[in-house]
Amino acid sequence: MDEQSTNTVASRLRAIRTHRNFTLTEIAARTGISLSTLSRLESGARKPTLELLVPLARLYDVSLDSLAGATKRADPRVKGKPFRRGGMTFVPVSEHTQDVAAFKVTIPVQPRKHRPSLKVHPGHDWFYVLSGQIRLYLGEEEHLFGPGEVAEFDTLTPHAFTAAGNEPAEVLHLMGRAGERVHVRELG
Repeated sequence: MDEQSTNTVASRLRAIRTHRNFTLTEIAARTGISLSTLSRLESGARKPTLELLVPLARLYDVSLDSLAGATKRADPRVKGKPFRRGGMTFVPVSEHTQDVAAFKVTIPVQPRKHRPSLKVHPGHDWFYVLSGQIRLYLGEEEHLFGPGEVAEFDTLTPHAFTAAGNEPAEVLHLMGRAGERVHVRELG
């Protein structure tokens, strides 16, 4: 392995460890690799070997190729196909993962003759109204949302949402697995 490759592996190991808030001492205890060897690996003073990289890759849950920088960057475009469900059009705006899926959803105007049937499923939902108005049915309550407003709720609560008013509505909709919440922070 040449010097540049050794430095690439060193910086990746250091970045992964610090990103995950591990100390070298913790990594040594978990892998059986000595503290001094880990330190020299991360500084580029020690050439990485399979015997050293395999336990680290397992611990960090990454491939050996990614540690060596051999993986190609994936095409960043989201290639999901729009689909319709319950009269709404969903356009994926992220790759679907086990954690969170993001969609731009268009909700058509429907006559308000009756309360829609409410659904319950494990997870957590969040939406941001892009245009139009949304009526959120959450248990026995109804809430109106306009452009720029946000809703977040546990999907074990019976729920449904419809367009309110005379025009279709659009929302950015994040759906998370059970117990996951969207974390936003205030800027400024």
